[in-house]
Amino acid sequence: MSFIGPFKPLLTTLLLPPAGPLLLVFLGLLLAKFKRRWAWGLVFTGTLIMWLASCSATAYGLNRLLLTTYPAVSTSQLQDSQAIVVLGGGVDLHSPEYGEPILGETAHARLLYGAHLARQSQLPLVYSGGIGWGAPSDQNATEAAVAASALQRELGMAFTWVDDQSRDTRENAQRSFEHLSKQGITRILLVTNDWHMQRSVRNFEQAGFVVQPAPMGYTQPPQRFDTDFLPSGGGMRDTRRVLHEFIGRLFT
Repeated sequence: MSFIGPFKPLLTTLLLPPAGPLLLVFLGLLLAKFKRRWAWGLVFTGTLIMWLASCSATAYGLNRLLLTTYPAVSTSQLQDSQAIVVLGGGVDLHSPEYGEPILGETAHARLLYGAHLARQSQLPLVYSGGIGWGAPSDQNATEAAVAASALQRELGMAFTWVDDQSRDTRENAQRSFEHLSKQGITRILLVTNDWHMQRSVRNFEQAGFVVQPAPMGYTQPPQRFDTDFLPSGGGMRDTRRVLHEFIGRLFT
């Protein structure tokens, strides 16, 4: 897995939309002079996939079809766990308004929800995220360090412990268990997006934890027929996330 790790961002980018369908279109254009029927077939297929992959309704449908969705955690379930583990989700390095790296949108939402649960339950709050395989080459600060800064700045809170070495979800689970199990903590609330939860639960259970999913950031169901079935940047983003998780689930 560590051998494949550095190549994961490139491989997934080439496979998933928009790059995957665009490669079909380009291949069709290259074949247009020699295999006209095949060429038009590839161009049509790539274009159709691009359209469908860019629809919010497609993202929601694929999420329901390919992934397991989880109910929101209840107040009673908070007391059955010993700690809250929040998974990282990316860093924005270019943030001149703060003068330092900040958490990306996904990671920030996970942090806020984890802090919300910690205040409700008074459970220890843990953050897991180092410098991921897909991180920019000039990223020096770990995601855990960026998250700790955000938690203190915005909420006046601090983590009980941070894992600042993990590069992917499997390592999040392994390193968290190595540390927390020594403290007698094996039952956790796991905070991450609903579309990321299935793979995360599997990895953390394989590491040795008893996991109570605490999902957030659900893929939204269609709400407007006139827009959710038309291409959009948000639709493409959500479809990529679902397909990325499905592929990741197959190989982890």
